[in-house]
Amino acid sequence: MTDWKSKVLSAIDAEQERLLELCSQLIRFPSENPPGDSRDISSFIMEYLKQSGIDTEVHPATETMLNLVSTLKSGAAEPSDKKLIFCGHTDVVPAGDLSRWDFDPFCGDIVDGYMLGRGASDMKAGLAGLIFAMGLLSRLGVPLRGDLALLVVPDEETGGHLGVPWVLERGLVTGTAAVIAEPSGPLNPTIGQKGSCWFEFTVEGTPGHGSLAPVVGDSAIVKAAKGIEALQRLWDIKPDIPEEVQEIIRISQDYVKEREQDGSIAYQVFDHVTVNIGTIQGGTKVNVVADRCTVQVDSRVPFGVDYRDVLDRARSLLLEAGIESEVKGFGFQGNANWTSTEEPIVSNLVESICEVSGEEAYGVLQWASSDARHFRTHQIPVLQYGPAELSTIHNFNEKAPVWQIIQCAKVYALTALKYLGVEESGK
Repeated sequence: MTDWKSKVLSAIDAEQERLLELCSQLIRFPSENPPGDSRDISSFIMEYLKQSGIDTEVHPATETMLNLVSTLKSGAAEPSDKKLIFCGHTDVVPAGDLSRWDFDPFCGDIVDGYMLGRGASDMKAGLAGLIFAMGLLSRLGVPLRGDLALLVVPDEETGGHLGVPWVLERGLVTGTAAVIAEPSGPLNPTIGQKGSCWFEFTVEGTPGHGSLAPVVGDSAIVKAAKGIEALQRLWDIKPDIPEEVQEIIRISQDYVKEREQDGSIAYQVFDHVTVNIGTIQGGTKVNVVADRCTVQVDSRVPFGVDYRDVLDRARSLLLEAGIESEVKGFGFQGNANWTSTEEPIVSNLVESICEVSGEEAYGVLQWASSDARHFRTHQIPVLQYGPAELSTIHNFNEKAPVWQIIQCAKVYALTALKYLGVEESGK
């Protein structure tokens, strides 16, 4: 009887260079979003999978934004009803000021043990691992008892409306579990995320000549500043944390204290509403009293707080500050969500990390939001695991450790074997 686990892991070791070259090639596509155009990188991925005997369905959300669904059908005589979805996105945030990079952001080079380039950590190294693992399972002819689907989406970095939710709402891919290759710690997949409440408010003022301020005119910017100060009190909202997530919150707080940069203070965000004043747009000219100012706020919502209550509290705080303004939600809107550690996909992936790394692994919560919430909305248990140098994500000089890229590919493949199962009679 074939020992598929050993055969698959040995094959990944033997084909490391092929995996790393795939990662480099993905990075060399400048798939920045905005503007968002996945056509070239999508064509490359489809051709790569085709060479491994895997066909791909293309589902365009727009002319330039292509969602890809590739399926490795069960090779078992008696297939199970399990179906695992591997998911990744091809878009990356813009590289920004090129003069602040120490290397070409789209070089895909390996230097001193790191894969370099925009998207190396978020998340082309992880995407490469998913693609490689699926192709390898196909080439080896592993008789999986359930279907393995690969969902590659073009839109995540700007809110993801044309990616995962677009596909799931149309029933273009289905599954009983999912793994997203978003960046994580090498021993700590993320099994839950805080909720999000993005909102904006606009303050009206009375224009006047700048030389007469503040005695003439009524500055919308000054009024908005009072509102900004008042909104800091959103932090004081007390969550009613459900008993079933209290332990995972404690575990996540301890993890952050021990392993994350600024962890000695950052751990507090897991049970608080955070408030980031993201953009301020106001005024028309330096010597004119501003007649309008719009403020956009990124608030992240813990378990035990409804994002709609955050909006209501924001309205109340602005009124208390003397500001009558409509508070309008936009972008990310939703409550905190998680996948229980008792779900098979969680235990399977954590076990795989332990086996590959030889170290203890466990899931933690993430203070940001992700596409995982959309899978949970559709009742699909999901978690995230991917290679990363976390401090470089969305930063200049983005990179990812090569050893993590290889480890993650092994974990992806091993998780598929564990979750889907392999027909015992396979040879």
